[in-house]
Amino acid sequence: MPLDPAYQAMLKQLAAVDGPSMVDVPPQEAREMYRAMQSMLPHHEVAETEDADADGVPVRIYRASEEQAPCIVFFHGGGWVIGDLDTHDSICRQLANETGYTVVAVHYRLAPEHPFPAAIDDCYAALRWVQNNADKLNIKGDRIAVAGDSAGGNLAATVSIRARDEGTHGISFQLLIYPVTDFSFETGSYSENADGYLLTMEGMRWFWNHYIGHDESLGSHPLASPLQADDLSNLPPALVITAEFDPLRDEGEAYGERLKEAGVKTEVQRYDGLIHGFFGQTDLTQGAKDAMSSAALALREVLG
Repeated sequence: MPLDPAYQAMLKQLAAVDGPSMVDVPPQEAREMYRAMQSMLPHHEVAETEDADADGVPVRIYRASEEQAPCIVFFHGGGWVIGDLDTHDSICRQLANETGYTVVAVHYRLAPEHPFPAAIDDCYAALRWVQNNADKLNIKGDRIAVAGDSAGGNLAATVSIRARDEGTHGISFQLLIYPVTDFSFETGSYSENADGYLLTMEGMRWFWNHYIGHDESLGSHPLASPLQADDLSNLPPALVITAEFDPLRDEGEAYGERLKEAGVKTEVQRYDGLIHGFFGQTDLTQGAKDAMSSAALALREVLG
């Protein structure tokens, strides 16, 4: 399918901008650039928001109503290096409104200041905080999902594996939005979409290098690359969302297939004509609206 016209126009406009890319500047400057880009996403009102401390991990709580509801613990994307509660504020508001559930967004520590596995430790700690404070948060403690986009999808997948391995359980569903699943750049989607579609192969190498540092052997750790985990059985059911023009497309879909092979109820949805980062851009393209609606439906079917 051809690239969506909205993204054709966006990418043409970005290509005309004279300036450094994120991979050419220090992480702190890249974070500011990303924050400026994400500030253009639409704002959506919710019933209530609250910033809180989850045992030392900053979180933002979005409530769609005052009623007790299931909960979505959301991990933001940004290659483990950029992104924060503000860059994904719009997505979390939309998820809360579309589902009617409470969303708890997690701001984990970022690399390279805090490399692997700091992000996983923070996300897991925030999940445990949500589980242990269900009554205080007015959520249904037996109906908790994890969700995330890109690196956040990686964290949602790896937190699910860690919870299984440590006997924590309590996760009812995984929403994995174009997740990073493997420290490898050899897939067809990497060669097809290496450059020109916002997220590039060079950019992913930059993110990975900051996340795992100089020890590339860490890239094969199952909590860094869940696709390389030996055992994916007994994990929560999942929805994996991918985009056609995305370097991460094939590894996300491969992870979905591995989950199915392990007996995990999993659906994989590819959105043709779209690029990495489309989720939540519901003012830009019908595909983003469809993906948001599909994600909300999947969450309601399991948690409702």
